[in-house]
Amino acid sequence: MKIKSILFICFLSLVTACGSEKGMSNNEQLYSATWQLEYMSGSRIAFDGLFPNKKPELTFDKTTSKATGNNSCNGYSASYTLDGKSISFGEPGPTTMMFCGKGEQEFLSTIKKIDGYNIDADGKLNLMLGDVPMMRFKKTQ
Repeated sequence: MKIKSILFICFLSLVTACGSEKGMSNNEQLYSATWQLEYMSGSRIAFDGLFPNKKPELTFDKTTSKATGNNSCNGYSASYTLDGKSISFGEPGPTTMMFCGKGEQEFLSTIKKIDGYNIDADGKLNLMLGDVPMMRFKKTQ
């Protein structure tokens, strides 16, 4: 009887943990992870050619309204404004100055154009320009 009770509690814990993100709002999901870029629209250079060694990452800080991360080569920080499903990014703050190819420039110029976001059914973060997904990120944490 004791083993059945323990198994039942474990099962309930697993179901609750797996379903917890489904109940989270998009804003809550935005803050709950580090996001790694897996797709970017607009460049004539293949995605893996832009980011051969390391993919850009984003983390959103709710209290400071800063997005921080790396742009595949250099670290960066930029303010962001969030209003419902609208999001915009300010100019990136100080970054390290290593040159790593066109990927960094493409990333920074694309993120400045973003005016919206959504988190799709697969849990991917899509940064939008109008109705067009320009950047897609997956959770890494």
